[in-house]
Amino acid sequence: MKIKSVGIVGAGNVGVAGAYAIYLQQLCSEIILVDLDKARAEGEALDLMHGQGITGRVKVKAGDYADLTDCDVIIVTAGAAQKPGETRLDLLNKNAAIFKSITAELDQYAPNAIVVIASNPVDILTYIFQELSSRPNSKVIGTGTVLDTSRLKSLLSEHYDVDPASIHGYILGEHGDSEFAAWSTITIGGVSVVGNEVLGIAYNQQDIDQLYEHVKSAAYKIIAAKGYTNWAIGVVLAKLVSLLLSDRASVQPISVRLTGEYGIKDVCISVPAKIGIKGVEQIVELNLSKDELRKLRISADVLKANLAGIDLA
Repeated sequence: MKIKSVGIVGAGNVGVAGAYAIYLQQLCSEIILVDLDKARAEGEALDLMHGQGITGRVKVKAGDYADLTDCDVIIVTAGAAQKPGETRLDLLNKNAAIFKSITAELDQYAPNAIVVIASNPVDILTYIFQELSSRPNSKVIGTGTVLDTSRLKSLLSEHYDVDPASIHGYILGEHGDSEFAAWSTITIGGVSVVGNEVLGIAYNQQDIDQLYEHVKSAAYKIIAAKGYTNWAIGVVLAKLVSLLLSDRASVQPISVRLTGEYGIKDVCISVPAKIGIKGVEQIVELNLSKDELRKLRISADVLKANLAGIDLA
């Protein structure tokens, strides 16, 4: 039986949170940490390994790009960190340069692996990786708005006093300031949240708007308080690894390249997509309202405007 191996490029706060979540859930047989600071990667790997007597066996080691050859999934978290007061798009030029070298290394040593981008700005860096990489676009995905959607479900679950698993729907668009809640898709137990009483709680537009604003500002609030975000995105990474390795054919709001869907093309943006062991299998086109479609296209335009100034030569 083939050993399932996951590589993580970047042993910083997000990379370690992802490794920890994957490790606790026993999603693979081996985790390989690659970082410019190899001593830190070795320390993090050793620290995780010492929990095997409680969690079960998962080999964790530090390595180089050459050690990622047999990885099924490689997560990229490397890049400059987002600073307080800095938007995700402010990180663009710093991280675009870093990604040129990462893409070359992964194409050389692990050309068949599915690559999951978690560095910010995630939609733009997913696009850059696809442009620079020789692997199919379907095998390069961004974490997109999976975390934003989870944040919204968490807040709605508190508001309606219900299990978040009973809430369905998406936040779409850029993982950033132009994202939006696609309220036409959001239901609890099959009942649309918009305009309806749900579980005895009357619909209130002001409450709903306030919940969304909390989602949109969540990352900035966390960064202002502790300097970075890591634990929730680590859980997202574990979730995506689980879905990819188990070939679950799950639909998730990840950052993918559009080729005409929703009237948008040549940009990576978050929309629901079916994923499995081969990567992106199919993009789901939702029946969005006119206003939601307008917002999605505006978000795409924002990303394209930022892409326009990047030199990928």
